[in-house]
Amino acid sequence: MKSFDWQATYEGINSHFPTKAARPVIGITGNYANETCTLAEGYYQSVLKAGGIPFIIPPFYETDRLGELLDRLDGIIFSGGGDINPLLLGEEPIKELHGITPERDQQELLLARLAYDRQLPMLGICKGIQIINAALGGSNYQDIYSQREGTRIKHSQDEDRRYPSHTVTLSAGSILARLFPAAVPSDAAASQEKEQGNTSTLAVNSFHHQACKEAAPCLKVTAVSPDGVIEAVESNEFKSILGVQWHPETFILRGNHEMLPIFQWLVGESAEFKQAKALHHKILTLDSHCDTPMFFGKGINFASRDPKILVDLHKMTEGHLDSTIMVAYLPQQERDEASLENATAKANQILTQIEEMVAKNCTAVDIAYTPDDLWRLKREGKKAIMMGIENGYAIGKDLKNVEAFRKRGVVYMTLCHNGDNDICDSANKSHHEHGGVSAFGEQVIQEMNRVGMMVDLSHAGEESFYDALKISRTPIVCSHSSARALCDHPRNLTDAQMRALADAGGVAQVTLYHGFLVKDSVDYNPQNVLRAFDSPTTGVTEATILDAIEHLNHMVNIMGIEHVGIGTDFDGDGGIRGCASASELINFTRHLLRERYTEEQIQMIWGGNFLRVMREVQSYNG
Repeated sequence: MKSFDWQATYEGINSHFPTKAARPVIGITGNYANETCTLAEGYYQSVLKAGGIPFIIPPFYETDRLGELLDRLDGIIFSGGGDINPLLLGEEPIKELHGITPERDQQELLLARLAYDRQLPMLGICKGIQIINAALGGSNYQDIYSQREGTRIKHSQDEDRRYPSHTVTLSAGSILARLFPAAVPSDAAASQEKEQGNTSTLAVNSFHHQACKEAAPCLKVTAVSPDGVIEAVESNEFKSILGVQWHPETFILRGNHEMLPIFQWLVGESAEFKQAKALHHKILTLDSHCDTPMFFGKGINFASRDPKILVDLHKMTEGHLDSTIMVAYLPQQERDEASLENATAKANQILTQIEEMVAKNCTAVDIAYTPDDLWRLKREGKKAIMMGIENGYAIGKDLKNVEAFRKRGVVYMTLCHNGDNDICDSANKSHHEHGGVSAFGEQVIQEMNRVGMMVDLSHAGEESFYDALKISRTPIVCSHSSARALCDHPRNLTDAQMRALADAGGVAQVTLYHGFLVKDSVDYNPQNVLRAFDSPTTGVTEATILDAIEHLNHMVNIMGIEHVGIGTDFDGDGGIRGCASASELINFTRHLLRERYTEEQIQMIWGGNFLRVMREVQSYNG
């Protein structure tokens, strides 16, 4: 055997520039026994052959460092190993339990949940599928032979792991079915499974006695063994999560690459995630509408990962969102003098609460008043909050309030909400009181132009929309509106409205409220068994991130790329499967990359267009 010339190799590495593009780094959890961290060769060899960089994660207890570790990874593999400690899952051990590895279990359960929050691509193998399932709310068997009814096939083979010992049936349309299109068709005995959408089988190895019992709400079963044991799960939220009960890495060691597609899938998803993260680091991302202040009276903590709200510092960081416009929302109520005065006071109170919330977290977030402020805060490593008003009801009948709110930092105001007010007629609950914008409303728009406050026509009726376009001397925005051609709702914009808005230099921001994306859709709930598809029993549809992308594509086709953006309406009923909170907004960017939008176009969508209008409005000198 020829000796290794390390000096020549070193010189070769440095003989050209640039080097190859950075490959995704894939963390692999290590096994642990006798005070030693180990990892079977198949895991890291499979990652290398699939084009990734393997990184072994040793078990450790410093939980505050787990998030920092994950932030340096592009994907993660939860490897196989001993049994899961049942005490960590709220169970007592049964007598059939084998050896546990508590050093790993507590760390890996946390890693899986933290990785899920960060949208990190995940692959679970054998024990790893059970770790992911348990961490995300599913349940596992401690022993399938004693706890599961019926006769079991042999799930712990005696032969070499590098060879298959039984088959699994793959669900049609699943990740595995796409990765293994040449899988052997099911035989006649599986005809019933075929009718249910399971159309192919795959030969796998088997070395386990524990398994998933019930899939977590955010997962779906995509492969089962002949005796019904769950053999694979994947995300039902359009996320990069896959778990398999067998050991695909061992096939690689005998030169058999038939299981390599599983690792190529993970590396590919991780490369896309890495690209999206790098893009968010480079550009400025702005969500033009969220209603988080509606929860101020419910004891929220913006500095924590608060389950009561969809936008907080943790979720903004996980989703790589730089900034959001929080609105002071006022429901339309009576319009007598006392009620109007109360509305103005309420708006000021909410704005004060936003400022107080930011002040409490001043090391991590600050108020931004201009586009330049947003970029400055991004450079300083801070999140940015802009302030808006939802419903011109807030100004009452006093034009002086427009300037007063602008001086407080309000960057836009929707002329109305649901129901007509003194400014204009609404798209919803309207009596067409003014036939569009009122005489007072015309003065309001002119005053907003004068003081540099953006006119927001989300919620405005069609007549109000066209009147406002004629009156305003600066471009107009629709901070959270989608396409009526795809979802016939009066809150959405017709193609004609969008063309007129674009002609006037304005922008429309696709929103993530299910009712504005799909007609007669149901609200997203992780427990919802519809799993993002039409329900065969109710006929009701659930809106998903794919619908939001379809709306955005339509708006781009109608208006042009220079006139679209994103206004989630989070905490105001916004949030859909695949993009359910600020933590998942990186997923939207990944879908934009799949749609072949360029980096420049994604920057425009993620706030560039909206901020162009803001600059023009704020610099208006009419």
